[in-house]
Amino acid sequence: MGTERCVGAARAAALGAAAPPSPPAPPLCPAESLVLSEPAEPVYAWGLRGAPGAELAAELRARGAGLAAVRRGGHVTYHGPGQLLALAVLDLRARRLGLRGFVGGLEEVGVRLCRRLGLPAATSRPPPLTGVWVGDGKVAAIGVHCGHYITSHGLALNCCTDLAWFEHIVPCGLEGKGVTSLSRELGRHVPVADVLQPFLHCFQEVFGCALVFSDEPGA
Repeated sequence: MGTERCVGAARAAALGAAAPPSPPAPPLCPAESLVLSEPAEPVYAWGLRGAPGAELAAELRARGAGLAAVRRGGHVTYHGPGQLLALAVLDLRARRLGLRGFVGGLEEVGVRLCRRLGLPAATSRPPPLTGVWVGDGKVAAIGVHCGHYITSHGLALNCCTDLAWFEHIVPCGLEGKGVTSLSRELGRHVPVADVLQPFLHCFQEVFGCALVFSDEPGA
């Protein structure tokens, strides 16, 4: 997916490494992790469906964007600077959580974050409108993969993203639906760095986990 600038990482660990939320969180598998990053370059990515045709692909490359096929659900979307990528690796079997419950949890994280930042109208919608919405604009897209009960990929939240990049595609394959950002909805510049801590707080609340932090995603 091109070069990314890691802006934070959190690796799940046994309870006691960090203060657990209330009620107490269950012990976590040490292999579970949450990696937060901000793409350094524009890239269009698609999952199992929605690969751009040759003509569109050439146009997108001419605009300076990279192209990437990834192992997740969902159609083509855009990732780039000003966007928070939250990649969650969770053991659904250990958590007794279904895939739809995991996706719903990511949506709830995004909704709580938006409301905490001052967007009370933020909400999720039934499929196929997966993600976090403010009015008719999607502020966060979700695309996940699950193999042997272990998840990968996750959520992309538009913080101060240049939304013009979305104009060249049908984001997530949803005709007639718009895309928005925290900056647009709040009427002020909201960089990725400003949402890291509240995002992590909401993630811990929703998934009932305690996180310890590292500057490197593999630490």
